[in-house]
Amino acid sequence: MSMLKPLTKINVADLWKEVKDEDTLWGDLKQETRFLLKNLLAGCMKQELKTYLNAGRHERKEERVSYRNGCYERSLDTELGVIEGLSIPRSRDGGFKTKVFESYQRRQEAVNDSIKEMFIHGVSARQVGDVLEPLLGKKICSAQTVSNIVKELDSEVETFHKRPLEDKYTYLFLDGIYLSKKKAIGTTKKPVLVAYGITMEGKRELIDYRQANSESEGAWFSLLDDLYHRGLRGNNLKLIITDGCKGLLAALDMAYPYPDRQRCWAHKMRNVLNKVRKKDQKEVKDRAIKIYLAENRKEVIENYWEWAKRWREIYPKAVECIEKDLDELLSFLKFPEEHRVKIRTTNAIERVFREVRKRTRPMSTFNNKESCDRIIFALFHFMNEKWGKKPLKEFTQNS
Repeated sequence: MSMLKPLTKINVADLWKEVKDEDTLWGDLKQETRFLLKNLLAGCMKQELKTYLNAGRHERKEERVSYRNGCYERSLDTELGVIEGLSIPRSRDGGFKTKVFESYQRRQEAVNDSIKEMFIHGVSARQVGDVLEPLLGKKICSAQTVSNIVKELDSEVETFHKRPLEDKYTYLFLDGIYLSKKKAIGTTKKPVLVAYGITMEGKRELIDYRQANSESEGAWFSLLDDLYHRGLRGNNLKLIITDGCKGLLAALDMAYPYPDRQRCWAHKMRNVLNKVRKKDQKEVKDRAIKIYLAENRKEVIENYWEWAKRWREIYPKAVECIEKDLDELLSFLKFPEEHRVKIRTTNAIERVFREVRKRTRPMSTFNNKESCDRIIFALFHFMNEKWGKKPLKEFTQNS
């Protein structure tokens, strides 16, 4: 009888454990790679110094420019982690400057680009350091450091505001969203004027935004006129969706007077409920919703009269609030049924700005116009990239 024990089945995972713990292995590989990179950078700088001096170490010749003057140390943040104690050679005349990295640059451009990309994709300045810590080996980024790096986005913000526009939008949404900003004394709320568009293919885009002091006719016209002269002529516009802001409506009469107008039902319902006692608000709202949920204009009108009859004597101002704008509240009915849920409100803009507020909640208020611009641009950039890959199903099914 054989005394040999039967072979046990060994899988790849077991073999891997015999080699080394996975985390430790990859940690050592990164450490070895950093060591090699450190030596490579040091070697490059020594060669640069030799070329600058026009002489090798201990080489005496008339053509040499200067002499070596020891080294100083600094750290460099790379995608592989922090390289500590990197020796930077010096020349006696002080004229030698290495081209390995710019003077005083503490991190490679790749790391800065990664920080900006994380900011654009929604990682707050306070969180960036925590995200990078496992990659760089230590926490190197304070919120202030990240803020300094993302200031480089200012040129991209300017490019965004000046880029040429295509005249491709069928639906244009316009709304003003209020954000808190610091003043010399205290805080104030200022509007951000936003333009958002949808093409017939269902491609969504946050077209542009402007910080303003108010939602005046002049402020809105400044934005709309800029959009027009950059290419959004309105030749394909079928419907413009807005709230009831008088300044915006007046500016539209000058900039885009011909497309149909749709008044936002969400804004209108808030205005109606402000004129109703709290105990009746749910019933008033539930019955009013039936107006715009009807399948055709005839049914909508019937639902409106039923709602108006129920509440006119109790809340005449609430009924008047809808009645005076009823035609513009029903413009969406001219368009494909699949589109209607998207084009009867400006909710798309408000949903985006909920994300802005979520990201800025720890800040409470913006320090200045530039910091506000960067965060809005970052979110707009992220959303536009995301939407560009995924058109609205309701529109693609109809095309």
